[in-house]
Amino acid sequence: MWLNKEQITDTALRAYRQQLSQHRPRYVVIDHLFNSSQLEQVLSQLQQEYGWQTQKHTYDKLYVDDKKWQTTPEPERFVKRDLWLRSNLASGSNLAQAFLDYLRSEEFLKLLSRLFKVQLTDKNVANPAVNTNYFRLGSSDFVHQHADDSPGREVCMLLYLNKDWQAHQGGDLVFQGQDNNTIAIAPLFNRCVLFAPASPGAEHWVKAVNAVNSGSAASYRYNVTSWYWSE
Repeated sequence: MWLNKEQITDTALRAYRQQLSQHRPRYVVIDHLFNSSQLEQVLSQLQQEYGWQTQKHTYDKLYVDDKKWQTTPEPERFVKRDLWLRSNLASGSNLAQAFLDYLRSEEFLKLLSRLFKVQLTDKNVANPAVNTNYFRLGSSDFVHQHADDSPGREVCMLLYLNKDWQAHQGGDLVFQGQDNNTIAIAPLFNRCVLFAPASPGAEHWVKAVNAVNSGSAASYRYNVTSWYWSE
């Protein structure tokens, strides 16, 4: 059971929906939504140095190679981070992969559908798996201001996996907010941020990560990013 049952009671869901209706952008922060002991095991897998690949995006083209990246002016670069490479191991023997599978399961889609009052489904999504994955940022990485809105995309989920994260390490998620009143959210362990990407003020970025011990696991900011569509 990945979810903490006390966080998904009818009373809790009503409170989350109320927050969604009041916030601009429409977002809700849920701490301890998932089973922390299982997430700790997931994190231990992610902290292995193998299995990561640098991912680079520019504002005019996603997934650029090094040659294109080097010729792109710096203001046009908006993402540099590491993407987790899905293992070839079966889900049953790979907890990190099993959690990604769960985040696209019918059970979790139903929960998000109840919360946002929209029917979410993967039936028209060509490759659902690529829309849910782990990422890590180091001190040389960045996620600059951008929007996640896309036709039919109703919900974005960010889940943070950073144990004992301190304010001086940076890495806050920042929403542009209504009338440019920015909203900063610290990337604390087992903190889930859910938001409607097309809502006003939903453009966002990540504050720079400040390394604690260069090259150590503590120098990275880990999270899951997941996107969900309606029909």
